[in-house]
This record gives sequence, C-alpha cells and structure tokens, in this order.
Amino acid sequence: MTHNTPLSPRPLHELAHGRRRLMTAAQLRAHGVSAAEANEQCRPGGPWRQLLPNVVLLHPGPPTGDERLHAVLLYAARERSAGGAPGVTAAVPLQPGGEHPPVPAYAEAMITGLAALTLHGFSAAPPLSSLDSIDVLVPRLRRLRSAGCARIVRTAALPTPLEVTGVPVAPVARALADAVAEPTDAEMVRRLLTEAVRAGHCEPAAVVRELNRARLLSRPHVVDAVDSLVAEGRALAEQRLYRMVREHGLPEPVWNVDLRLPGGPHLGGVDAFWPEQGVALELDTRAHRQQEDDAVWAEHVRKREHLERLGITVVHLTPRKLRDALEHQATVVRTALMAAADREPAAYVVVLPQ
Repeated sequence: MTHNTPLSPRPLHELAHGRRRLMTAAQLRAHGVSAAEANEQCRPGGPWRQLLPNVVLLHPGPPTGDERLHAVLLYAARERSAGGAPGVTAAVPLQPGGEHPPVPAYAEAMITGLAALTLHGFSAAPPLSSLDSIDVLVPRLRRLRSAGCARIVRTAALPTPLEVTGVPVAPVARALADAVAEPTDAEMVRRLLTEAVRAGHCEPAAVVRELNRARLLSRPHVVDAVDSLVAEGRALAEQRLYRMVREHGLPEPVWNVDLRLPGGPHLGGVDAFWPEQGVALELDTRAHRQQEDDAVWAEHVRKREHLERLGITVVHLTPRKLRDALEHQATVVRTALMAAADREPAAYVVVLPQ
C-alpha cells in the first residue's frame, strides 16, 4: 500500500471522536472520505464545518482556541508523508477507540505574533479567544494567502520554533516583531516589550535586533517603546551585577562613576570601579541601532584603550552573560582583581559620581 492508498472507509461519525477534531482534505481522503462526502458533511446545518481552505472541523459548533491554532497550522504547513517527503499525507489508521494518532510535526509553519506571545505566557497579550486572526510564519516563497482566522506572515529564513503545549511557536523576539508590525496601541507595544525583558523571556538586544531586521525602529508606535525596553534591560542588568558582587563575596566597588585624570580630560563613565586594584567594569547594554553606529563604537573602543594604557583593567560584561552565567562572570571579575597584585600600579585617576 502506498501513502496515497485510501484506507477502508470508516463510519463518518468515528472521525469526530478524536481528541482534536480537525482534518485536512487530504487526510480525509486517506481515511476513505471523498470530496463529495466531505462537502455534504460541511453543508449549512451539517455536522462538520470547513474552518479554512482544505481544513475541516469535525463538529458543528465553534472551534476551541486549541482547534483554531491547529487549524491555522494545518492550513499553512506542508504536509509530510511517513517517510518525510513534503506534499503527501500518509494514510494512518485511527487508534483503538476512534482516537486520532498523535499530531505530526508541522513543516515550515509556526505560530507568531500576539497568539505566540499568549502561548509564551505574556500577561499583556490578549487571550486567544479574543483574537480575530492568528499569525502563522511561513517561508517567503510559499504560495499561500491569508484566509479566515489565518494571517500569513512571510520570512526569508524561518527561526527554530519552540514547542509550547504541543504547538510550534516562534521565539519571543520574532513573535514580538510580528506582533507590533501592524499599527497598534502604543501603550500595548510598550507593555509587551517591557514584559519580554522584565519576565526574563529575552534580552533587549535580541528584541531590538528583530525590530531592526523588520525595519520597525522608525515606526512612531515603536520608537518610545524601544527606549523603555532598553532602560528596563539596563535596570535588570544592574540588579544582577549588584547581586553578583553581594552573593559571590567580591569586594564592594564604587558604582556608576566618571573617571578623570587629575587636571586632565574626562576618561569616561564606568558601571563599577575598584580603585585599589585598578579594575573597571562596563555593562554593554547598547541597543542594536547603537551597535551599528560606527562613531559610537569607535568612541567606546577609544575609551577602553585609553584606560588600559593607564594600567586600568577593563572587564566587559553583557546582560545575557549576567543572566545565564552569573557565577562564571563573578570568577572573571575575581580573577581580574587578583591579577592586580602582579601588575604595575595603575595611574592615579579622579573618581566622580555620575
């Protein structure tokens, strides 16, 4: 039997007894249900509904939130055979008791936008039941149109999806970019971006990188929200830095200071400074748009090189390193402090509060 060989026809009511009562037209054919039979079942007042093109809901009532999600994925995904070839649906028999087999992996499709943020657990995202449409991310060259509750979002390169409650979902940063791409309430955009960082879903740099890739950083409803996002990310990074010093027994530095040569030029600000050891620490919380600014980066490099010529060791940390490897970063700082005993004393600098 090939993958296209229909199974022996089963009573149509058995198909509606599964855990998730959805099938594509190809899956129905594989179970011996002809197109004419399917159309008859989907007639007005009939026991089934055509929820999306080629996707049939095997009961007459409204779809649940879970059914809407999987219907959108069934519509947008490439169907695969048991051997993995796209475009062919394997004829898999029903399980004992009429239960459908486990839902296969959805090829080249994942939930994104507000629906994805809801699945990721964002309190600022609306419930699935209130969404008129569900965004689904597919490769740019797929020949699909938005239909019904499925809104097609295209991308040149699909990210690696995360599985949430059995559903392939775009990573938070990508889902955020897709959620705010359409003109929407500026306050909601701010809440979504702030929650992404405050709840630990992702770092500000990842969000800004996706917004920049989608060319959204100039949109009025995004600009102010991004500034709040970067400020929120910096505040969280500073809290982790304070915790690192306290919990790992590092000497207490002077915090957030400007360094100057006596009677000389301003050397720049640092986030922490250990005067006796001549060690400065900088947090890199620049937004992606700043990282692409050659003048800003050149100034940063000049400051660092100037401090190092004066014998001051500069330790460079990122918010992500502090989040994911706090103990290791404490070891890096401790090593720099201990190495001070083997170096020539650093030049005397004036330390001023910022």
